[in-house]
Amino acid sequence: MIPCLTDNYGFILADSTGRTVISIDTPDEKVITKFLEEKGWSLTHILNTHHHHDHVGGNIALKKKWGCQIFCSTYDLENGRIPGADVAVKDGEDIQLGSFRIKVLDVPGHTLGHVAYYFPDQNSIFVGDTLFALGCGRLFEGTPEIMWESLDKIRKFEKSEEERMEKAAAEIEQKRREEQEERERLAEEREAKVEAERLMIEKENKEREEKFNDLLSSKDKDVEPEDRNISL
Repeated sequence: MIPCLTDNYGFILADSTGRTVISIDTPDEKVITKFLEEKGWSLTHILNTHHHHDHVGGNIALKKKWGCQIFCSTYDLENGRIPGADVAVKDGEDIQLGSFRIKVLDVPGHTLGHVAYYFPDQNSIFVGDTLFALGCGRLFEGTPEIMWESLDKIRKFEKSEEERMEKAAAEIEQKRREEQEERERLAEEREAKVEAERLMIEKENKEREEKFNDLLSSKDKDVEPEDRNISL
């Protein structure tokens, strides 16, 4: 998160290799470019939430410098509201950019073409000007009813994602326990097998020793006393 303009922020995400670098909106191309150059990254994608200048103002300059691909809502692309836009996305769509998995949510209200981007692996959602810490964005194009539906969608989505993640975590924990139990079972089987082999070897050795002692005893009985004295 990098401060931009007087009251805005830019968000940059990069994968572990630095080959996929995403900017959520482009409030200030100079600040974003400086940040990228300091990191040694090349911008590969821009995800625009809506068409207002403080969110798309850097699109053209950044696309010209980095040759990045720009995503926006279907509504905004069809109405030519996003500078340099290449790809339209719609509600519920899943997109993959490098190692990043992203789900798109239509959240109109602030504008009619507003979208949000959810990154499940990073447990982060970028909602643009739909939702703030202490309120929501101004209704430039939508109605209170439309905005409420969008806010409710985010609320329910976050809750469903939280439940999904809790379920996934529980499944992972269950699998971990099952794998641990299986490892312990196999270890017990190996120990039992080793012990059984040890007892069998011990039994065989004892039987051989008994046979050997019986053989010595039978030979002693077959030898005459004087012969034994001679041999001694």
